[in-house]
Amino acid sequence: MRDSFNEINITPLTDIFLVLLIIMMVIAPLLDQQGLNLKVPEVVTQEQQDNMNTKVMQFTVTSDNRYYNGDTEVAAGDLEKVIASSVKEYKDGLLIQVEEEAEHGAVVKLMDCARNAGMTSISIAGL
Repeated sequence: MRDSFNEINITPLTDIFLVLLIIMMVIAPLLDQQGLNLKVPEVVTQEQQDNMNTKVMQFTVTSDNRYYNGDTEVAAGDLEKVIASSVKEYKDGLLIQVEEEAEHGAVVKLMDCARNAGMTSISIAGL
């Protein structure tokens, strides 16, 4: 008569866990993605802002995803060129004013174009 099997052999289970651990150790450094460096904005009153001599480029993203630099409409394909041509004049950065119904993708496209054009400081405000 055969003896009943009373113990579980955990050697194969341990081998599988070690292989999974090694795979995770190899893949984990590859998953490190670069994020955005964000600074928490300071509260500035309108009076303080009027006293400052700031040079900020202003863009508006409308609810129908159009881009305006001041009162001039800018085509989506020309955003980077327009920003790059005047990035040195606006040393204090870019202010993006966004209407409530604007799509997130339109705002991100403007931010990417500004970053690619060399703009280092980008702020977002709602309208």
